Amino acid sequence: MDIFLSTPIIFINCFSPIMVFFYFYVLTLTVCSAIFFLRSMHMFQLNSYKAAGQFKWFGQNIKWIVLNSLAPIASTTLFIIFSGNLAGAGNILIIPVSALLLLLGTLILGRSKTKAKKPLVFTPRVIRMCITSAIVYLLLLFTAFKNPLLMFPLFPINYKLTGIIHFLPLLTLFALLLPIIANIINAPVEKLNNRRYINDAKRIIDSHKNLITIGITGSYGKTSTKFFLHKLLSVKYNTLMTPESFNTTLGVVKTIRNDLKATHEIFICEMGLKWLGDIKEICDIVKPKHSVLTSIGPQHLETMKTQKNIIAEKFEIADCIKDGMVFLNYDNDFIINRKTNKNIIRYGLVEGNKDYLASDISVSERGTSFAVNGTKFETRLLGMHNVQNITGAIAVAHKLGIEMKDLVLPVKRLEPVPHRLQIINKGSDIIIDDAFNSNPVGANAALDVLKAFKGLRILVTPGMVELGEKEFELNKSFGFHATDCCDYVVLIGEKQAAPIKTGLLEGSFPEEKIKVFKTLNEGLEFVYKIDSKEQKIILLENDLPDNY
Repeated sequence: MDIFLSTPIIFINCFSPIMVFFYFYVLTLTVCSAIFFLRSMHMFQLNSYKAAGQFKWFGQNIKWIVLNSLAPIASTTLFIIFSGNLAGAGNILIIPVSALLLLLGTLILGRSKTKAKKPLVFTPRVIRMCITSAIVYLLLLFTAFKNPLLMFPLFPINYKLTGIIHFLPLLTLFALLLPIIANIINAPVEKLNNRRYINDAKRIIDSHKNLITIGITGSYGKTSTKFFLHKLLSVKYNTLMTPESFNTTLGVVKTIRNDLKATHEIFICEMGLKWLGDIKEICDIVKPKHSVLTSIGPQHLETMKTQKNIIAEKFEIADCIKDGMVFLNYDNDFIINRKTNKNIIRYGLVEGNKDYLASDISVSERGTSFAVNGTKFETRLLGMHNVQNITGAIAVAHKLGIEMKDLVLPVKRLEPVPHRLQIINKGSDIIIDDAFNSNPVGANAALDVLKAFKGLRILVTPGMVELGEKEFELNKSFGFHATDCCDYVVLIGEKQAAPIKTGLLEGSFPEEKIKVFKTLNEGLEFVYKIDSKEQKIILLENDLPDNY
């Protein structure tokens, strides 16, 4: 009976001005949590939904996290200070004022200083994670406010409510962990979904009885070789390739399910490697008839741990071949020293035991000329590594029945792969765009291309990442190599700049010609303002993704 008599009082208190303002404050905290969550989700997507990569990002961005914690903590502290006497009209306004300050502080501190190079993509997986995260967050909020009708009438003299107020800013920061938690919760569903898509892709591949699948992998050169091979094979065959850098398991699966048609005769499948088992998983899906291994090097040492692991995983693309051909870049020591009993076809630039040898190579600003097994070729592409990649593509195309003389014109028409030594004319300046996924061999090859140009040569780079314990050493070596290849060096990011700058100074590069900037835009702004009577040749070597 007493409960029924007290219910109207409870209802009135729950919707009093004080409580309405308090609800507004909680709503603002939830909005701030959403802002933190979306930022964390963006980084989690870039980190391939791996918790290890996300925690590394947290460690590298601890300053950002601390700054963002100030807004909810300061606002809540202000609220608590005045919560002892909220009956006065002036003090009641503390809640909406502190809430607005919280939202404003979060928007200012939480925003990214630069525009995202690759924004968060709301894939079905991300949408499912967002729904799960919202449920977890609301459950925590509900747990904090359980039985609110019995609690709010005692407001503000209520220790339980005071505890909740202290808990709220922690819940806001907890939103940073929600993507990882949601990923764990959703793991069984995602595994079932992925298995369904993979099985569908296998079914499609199996239904194309006459389809020839060519697998391509390598620490570097695989994407360029894929593009070149696609152009050369298209002279005779209806060919499909995985687009851009769709070289993960699900990227390959998506290509098969969306793009592979009954009329396709050849499917060129690029296979990327970041974690143990990646190559084998893709090989099990596409069952390549032939394979190409472009290179092996210290790429992704951070996740693969050892060079031995990288060699073993890359050679999965050769080990899976039954009665087809394995095309190997025999300029690469790791490849030469790994024995295999497969039907191998060797290609490269260095004299030796090669089935397809590029020789008589001449490189200029206008392009490159070379010969392969007596047939002369010309290309507008720059760099010795491009000759190496084209030679690999020529070897595959020739072995699959296209005459060497019929490949001369397609080679001449080859276009640069976007962001891989792509020449861009910007007014009177020339930009060599080599921004995609720099690696030690490719980076040094790009420097050699820059060195061949006449003019004011400028290197703009943040260096290389994901090289594990060798990262400092390899970036330092890159800096040393740059000393006689350029006239200015613009480094992006103070932390990444350190080893490159050390290498430059050890090579006696003038310190006044080394500039360090926080962002690429700041660096380029400086470059464009350099006063020079000579033409500026600007090499953009690597551009780190948003999670670095």
